[in-house]
Amino acid sequence: MDYLTRAQEVLDIERTGIEKVKSELGEGFVQAIDAILATVENCGKVVVAGVGKNWHIGNKIAATLTSTGTPAVALHPIEAMHGDFGIVGERDILLAMSYSGASDELTALLQPIMRKGVKIIALTGDADSPLGQHADIIVSIEVDKEACPFNMAPTTSTTATLALGDAMAMVLLEARGFKIEDYAKLHPGGAIGRTLLLHVSDVMRTGDRCATVRSGQPVREALLAMTGAKSGCVAVVEEDHTLAGILTDGDLRRHLIETPNLIELPIEQIMTRDPITLTKDMLALEILNIYEKHNIDDLIVVDEENRVIGAVDIQDLPKLKIL
Repeated sequence: MDYLTRAQEVLDIERTGIEKVKSELGEGFVQAIDAILATVENCGKVVVAGVGKNWHIGNKIAATLTSTGTPAVALHPIEAMHGDFGIVGERDILLAMSYSGASDELTALLQPIMRKGVKIIALTGDADSPLGQHADIIVSIEVDKEACPFNMAPTTSTTATLALGDAMAMVLLEARGFKIEDYAKLHPGGAIGRTLLLHVSDVMRTGDRCATVRSGQPVREALLAMTGAKSGCVAVVEEDHTLAGILTDGDLRRHLIETPNLIELPIEQIMTRDPITLTKDMLALEILNIYEKHNIDDLIVVDEENRVIGAVDIQDLPKLKIL
């Protein structure tokens, strides 16, 4: 058996399944999005239900929805019939997943759901199934075949269902005007939370830790300023403290051998003019993006008048646990 060839075949089958679901997206998907938006506007939530492999897929979909601003919970149909049905509120909407649409456990949940007046969105491969017949809205997840050689184990169908759940979450995110600041509020812990909640003003060096030197001074003064601030760069400023340029220890190393009398030269001869700058209200995430895109280690922070108010050194970020 050629392991790689077989693995590639499986991936091709699953990709084809997603492409089929994509090609068949239509009014049902639009109706589902509108219904969920109305539910959230009415202070309701999405209740995601499925059994077997779809139970695990449902947990992931519910988690993605919740983390991107659409409140959702996962409900196991069996546990629902033994008390967990209390999770479902009258303002909620059910997102029920079953490829066959004939799962006994899920079908048993539909009558109590309807008695409560809760709308049902069905993700199914069979619109004529019991789930399809009881649903208010149907979104097709029909695929040509599973990747399983017996066409039995849920593989292509569950992959397509998960991808469709991601599509729903992302469309809802944009439809609700969900912004990165909102995302940050839902991820307060860990590196993600720190990069999204911390601003440049929270991490920048100021005062004696921010090295500055007046333009026209020799490189020697820049070296002294960097040493005193224990900084990898110095901001070169004009008389009114506006930014003229930046000199980094990398600049110094590059010029050390090839430039005679380096420390006596005017700093303007080797500094970088018009450097990339930050403002104090930018997110820490934006610092990381700039570092990655431009491969630089030091950034100057300026105010609205281009006056230097601080600096950010990439070496400080690991201590703040945002790198």
